[in-house]
This record gives sequence, C-alpha cells and structure tokens, in this order.
Amino acid sequence: MTIQSTFQKGSDRMMIRVIGDTVLFIDPQTNTVSPIEGLNLNKQGVIKEHPDLKDDEEWKQKAIKRFVNKIKSFKTETEKTNWLIEEMKQMGYNPLFKQRNGFRAEKII
Repeated sequence: MTIQSTFQKGSDRMMIRVIGDTVLFIDPQTNTVSPIEGLNLNKQGVIKEHPDLKDDEEWKQKAIKRFVNKIKSFKTETEKTNWLIEEMKQMGYNPLFKQRNGFRAEKII
C-alpha cells in the first residue's frame, strides 16, 4: 500500500510518499522525487536530534542510517506515515492531506 502526505511551510509545499520501507520526498513545484539520501540535511538539525553526531565526520551517513532503521521499525505504512507527520510538525510543516492509493484524500487534523 502507498500512502502520500502533503505538507506546507510558508509558500512551499512538500509531499512524502511511503511505499513499504521506502520513503520518497517530492517537491511538487519542480516535480523532483528524492529518497532520504538525496536530501540536503541541515547539520544543526541533525545535531539537535542526535547530539552524539556533533563531532562525527560521517554525521550525514549515520543520520540517514538511523532514519532508515526507524522507518523499518514500524510494521505498517500507516504507522510510518503517522510518525512522519509528527516529525514534520516539529520541523514547522503544516500537514494538509493524506491519501492512500485508490482512496480519496483526507484532511489531516
């Protein structure tokens, strides 16, 4: 099952698609699709979440590995999506819609 969530921060929109253990980040303005490895991670944001990576040379790779392991720890796409929605809220994104393949979009409250 595929679940796609839409978020907004200011005038920017972002979509996150969960397919099994794969998480794709989509920029609807440019129609760019990237896995977590393709994103530009903010070192300060990573250090805030994982203080032990502060002086690590491989901070980005370790942060990505932790993200992938966290995603794999959830059993269903719904659990993964709900966790991602909460994480995006903490980063200042406003969740708008969530849609499962074959179903209508539902507003995230």
